[in-house]
Amino acid sequence: MNLTRKRWFYLVLCCLINLCLGSIYAWSVFASPMATYLSQFAGKTLTTGDLAIVYTIANAVGPITMISGGFFNDKIGPKAVIFTGGLMFGLGLIASGFVHSVNMLILTYGIISGLGLGMAYGSTISTAVKYFQDKRGLIGGITTGIYGLSSVILPPIVTAIVATTDVTMAFKIVGAVFLVIVCVSALFLKPCPADFVPEGWTPPVAVKSNGNDKNWKEVLQTPIFYIMILTLTCGAFSGMMIISQASGVAINMIGMTAASAAIAVSVLALFNALGRIVAGFISDKIGRINTLTGALVLSMAGLCALYFCKVGAVALFYCGIAVVGICFGAFMGVFPGFTVDRFGAKNNSVNYGIMFIGFALAGYFGPSVMRQVFATDGAYQRAFLIALAFDVVGIILTFCYRVVLKKSEGEK
Repeated sequence: MNLTRKRWFYLVLCCLINLCLGSIYAWSVFASPMATYLSQFAGKTLTTGDLAIVYTIANAVGPITMISGGFFNDKIGPKAVIFTGGLMFGLGLIASGFVHSVNMLILTYGIISGLGLGMAYGSTISTAVKYFQDKRGLIGGITTGIYGLSSVILPPIVTAIVATTDVTMAFKIVGAVFLVIVCVSALFLKPCPADFVPEGWTPPVAVKSNGNDKNWKEVLQTPIFYIMILTLTCGAFSGMMIISQASGVAINMIGMTAASAAIAVSVLALFNALGRIVAGFISDKIGRINTLTGALVLSMAGLCALYFCKVGAVALFYCGIAVVGICFGAFMGVFPGFTVDRFGAKNNSVNYGIMFIGFALAGYFGPSVMRQVFATDGAYQRAFLIALAFDVVGIILTFCYRVVLKKSEGEK
């Protein structure tokens, strides 16, 4: 089988791996029963809020191994990197089934699984994008979309396991299954040859002229990198803010029941996954920066809808979270290809890992703002206004990007 056809097999493997890694979004399913379980050892009643630090750390440590693992991925290929990441991710989950304290859970789930996730996730995205120079936006959207779709597929499965056994057994079963799937899939992956060009595709002049692959030091010396990473932070801010507390917003602001709020979370996850794929495809047609600008404008409309929501405004609420979900997904789907476009494919694993710090910043500040505003105001409206301000800054940054890019191309 020639490489142009075989790359689709590699794409399927990358998607399968990301489906497992995306289980981090199923944390809320583990959190409540785990809080109850750990309470017997803590000598006090723990809540999901007491375990929130575990999820925060699991997301925060990802860029560390995305960058370090990305270095090895660019040098030796994805097999060893993803295998190691999958081993850490699975063992961390399995070990979480044996813990008796929050601190131990931070170590097993937050640090070990979180580091493994970052290592494997960064390598799957980079590998897939390298094989599809002709469809970078679409493939970036599909691979990140499957990662997001995991939050829709896995929670019912995990819930069923918890109901049948208990939360500790759920960690052990899920960890063992994911360890096998990720590690076995990694064994079949091969690095994309540097000179590979898909059959029947001729690189456009713009791509040919951008053949100067930059390493991470050169990327950090490029002004346009800082515009891009800040744009990513602004674009991901509203999505991370709302995803972190979508259930609470549905219950406290709209008056939904817990069951209805769970459906709202699934709707948000679905549109998040959809946005990654659709925006990736569109960005191949109209350009990455135009797609991102459109997503920011659309995000403002979604935030406005949420701002005017009140008790009983179910339809308006669903419109708001659907739009914000699509726009957040757009940024996650477009940026893998966007990073390759600007800095080349050769060192993309490391470069994208550094770029992903922008997402990590949004993942920290977005939920923090939402939590602090609700604690102070007893309402979420001011948080939506803050997110709107981030969108405005993001739009300004997209125009700064165009100016700086035009200037840099004019100097060549």
